[in-house]
Order: sequence, then C-alpha cells, then structure tokens
Amino acid sequence: MLWHGAAIALSALGHLVTAVNLRGHGQSDKPDSGYDMKTVAQDVGEFLLAIQKDGFINPLVCGQSWGGNVVLELAHTHPELVRGVVCVDGGFIELQKHYPNWDDCASALKPPAIAGTRIDDFRNMLRRGHPDWPETGINGAMACMQHLPDGTLQPWLTLERHMQILRGLWQHRPTHIYSQISVPVMFVPAEGRQGVFNETKRDSIELAKQLVPKVRVEWFSPADHDLHAQQPERFAQVVHAALTDGFF
Repeated sequence: MLWHGAAIALSALGHLVTAVNLRGHGQSDKPDSGYDMKTVAQDVGEFLLAIQKDGFINPLVCGQSWGGNVVLELAHTHPELVRGVVCVDGGFIELQKHYPNWDDCASALKPPAIAGTRIDDFRNMLRRGHPDWPETGINGAMACMQHLPDGTLQPWLTLERHMQILRGLWQHRPTHIYSQISVPVMFVPAEGRQGVFNETKRDSIELAKQLVPKVRVEWFSPADHDLHAQQPERFAQVVHAALTDGFF
C-alpha cells in the first residue's frame, strides 16, 4: 500500500506502526454498501478497539485524501480512541463547494479505466508519471491493484464501490465539525502539479486553522497529492516532531 514507505520511516524513528486497508480496498471485506463517511469512520474505530491488545492504545491515526476526511470524522465521533489525527492532503475536502450537484461531481471525478492494463505497462506508467518517487511508493501503488494470472491488473476497489466512496466524500462537510473536535489535528497539505483543488486549498486550510481548537499545519510544496508515498522520510520526520514536541 502507499503507506509502506512512511511506515518504514516511522518505524525507524522508534514508532510502532500498523496500516489497514479500509472496506472495499486490498484484501479487506468488500460489502456492497457502507461507504458513507460515518460508517467507514466507525470501521476504523472498531479496528482501534480490536488492536488495543497489541499495544495500540489511543494511537495517532493518519489518513490521506478521502482518508484524511475519514480520520477527521473519527476524531469527531470517537475522540476517546485517538491521541490525535494527521490529515494528509485531506480533511479539508468539501466537494460540494466545487460541485453543488452530485452528477457533476461523479462525472468530473470518476476514475479512469485501469482494469485490463498489463502489469508491466502500469508499473512503467507510474515511473514515468512519478520519476521522483522511491521504489516503496511505486510498489505501494502497484499493491492497490489485483494482479491477475493473465498478466493484467484491476483495482482492488471496484468502480461501483469507488463511486460510493466518492458520494460519501461529496456528502461530508468537515467545516461543520471543525469546532467540535477535541483532539489535536495536524493537516499536511500538498501544493504541486498533482495537488487537488490547489486554487482553493490555502483558503480551506486557513479556515481549518481558525475553527479547529488545536491545530497544526505542515505544508509540502512542491509535492504530489500522495506526498506520503513521494516523500516518506520527510513525512515521517514531520509526524515524529509533532509526537515528540508535545503537540500530540
């Protein structure tokens, strides 16, 4: 998964790390429903309860893009389960500001067709598109795909479930819950050619800084939307610093 490089770097800094594929992703369960924000955040909460026996008591929880909104929702609904949350180029995404109509959002953000692509062709495409990514990032992106015996791949996350997730994100209104969050929140936004909503991101982050009671912002610029895969060591250092300087 795309968190592999960051997990290695955080572990090297002395942190106990685990990563989870949310419903519909990887080899996790793939129910036909339950991809709204509250249900997915509840999934994470139940997972956190299950791993307490392994020493993960009130951990710091990180999520990227949609996952950034998921962990923000988790911080809102289950603050007792987390030490704080890190929203990586997410947590501020409010799609209805950009697409008031769901059909417009669905049309604009529907993912490209990938199923049937040759495995080697996809890896080469990733390397061309992300020449500065370490191998952990490339391998993590490849792990988001199911590798088939005929030498092609397809996303673990089906198109239908992807669109349910997109609709759940479109329905989510993080600005409505910012002021109610009682745990520390660190936003790690990215600016760059592959950033999402670059033209409004600064304003969105400034609003979050005004409304979230305990907040820190660490900009990555220039950086890709998947900055944790692109710059895993720097990302780990930013998280490590916030853990050791008392922010979390």
